Amino acid sequence: MTTVTTVITPRPTGSRPRRLALAATGAGLVAVVLFLIGLPLTDTVQLVGLAVGGAALVAAATGLAWRSLGSVRGLLVLAALVPVIATVVSAATASWLMFLSEHDLRALFVVLVVSGGVGIAMAVVLSDRLAQGTAAVADLARAVDEGPVRLSGRRLPGELQAVADELEDASQRLVEAAAREEAMDVSRRELVAWVSHDLRTPLAGIRAMSEALEDGVVDDAVTVARYHRTIRQEADRLAGLVDDLFELSRIHAGALTLKPERVPLVDVVGDAVAGASVAAVAKGVVLEGRADEPSPLVELSTPEMARVVRNLLDNAIRHTPAGGRVEVVAGVDGARAVVVVADACGGLAGHDLDRVFDLAYRGDEARTPGDGRAGLGLAIAKGLVEAHHGSIAVANAGPGCRFTVSLPLAEGAVA
Repeated sequence: MTTVTTVITPRPTGSRPRRLALAATGAGLVAVVLFLIGLPLTDTVQLVGLAVGGAALVAAATGLAWRSLGSVRGLLVLAALVPVIATVVSAATASWLMFLSEHDLRALFVVLVVSGGVGIAMAVVLSDRLAQGTAAVADLARAVDEGPVRLSGRRLPGELQAVADELEDASQRLVEAAAREEAMDVSRRELVAWVSHDLRTPLAGIRAMSEALEDGVVDDAVTVARYHRTIRQEADRLAGLVDDLFELSRIHAGALTLKPERVPLVDVVGDAVAGASVAAVAKGVVLEGRADEPSPLVELSTPEMARVVRNLLDNAIRHTPAGGRVEVVAGVDGARAVVVVADACGGLAGHDLDRVFDLAYRGDEARTPGDGRAGLGLAIAKGLVEAHHGSIAVANAGPGCRFTVSLPLAEGAVA
């Protein structure tokens, strides 16, 4: 198994044109302020040079210190000290060049010491809150794989709060993914157990009958013909089971290839009803199909969607007692095309309604030996419907259950 590492590059907080625009705006404001002060041009140029030179020296020293500081508090304190130190250096140089008197320089130093102390105190306070926020985010990150996490207390600074929100969402998604994986694992175990049973039963029968024919235990023509017919039926049943497993594996692997075409929904439903009519007559079930006029147009892969309706009809006929009624209706519900299959199975318990589309789930009453079913029909129907960007649901209604398939309408809506 190949592991792919995703490398995340820190994003810049602003674009280059934006930074250039801010720099130009700042330079313009400085020029306006210098003009309003009204100093002689020569003095102004000298003072600007002193300020720029002092700031450049402090910036160079800050750059060296920046690399050695590893804490948020140190960075914030350094950010508070930079303007104060730059002002001190520039003022001392201006005083040396006789732009400031000694008294004015000392007064300025007093103001800078006080303002610098306040700035450093505020930097420490803010850094404490920022450090608490980063520690909380780190705790969230460490606990994200242990279950749902949530940050309690006051909100963090904007960027950290965004990271915390993403971690909370990620923890919830991990929990949901773990639950889905656990459910799929249970379904896979059930599938293996039930398919093993459904394979073992007909294979045992085929083996027993073939051995009886081979050993000459049966030799009358009627019994031999019945054995041959039964072997063929069991072989067909096994072939159907293998086809279901193959279809289900394609759906789960994302290897299902659909060839959508625009067709009237009534054609798909009509073909499925015609195919299921033989089984309905044999069971003594009344099968009725109808479609709203005009019939909705849908973009779908006809073989796959026909299989969906056929699986629903097979399920309905199998669970409807003789004399019961199975009804199929194709129509439009709002902006969606719908196919409704209603049966007379007597309804399902709440826990069966929740799991009826689960892989290999057949319900307690359906787990009868020898029915040759692996509980794959409804799971396949759900996978095929979702591959068509549709949805499928079941509810108890009247004397039985109502399965509803909802599909997006094609352009033009109706035929």
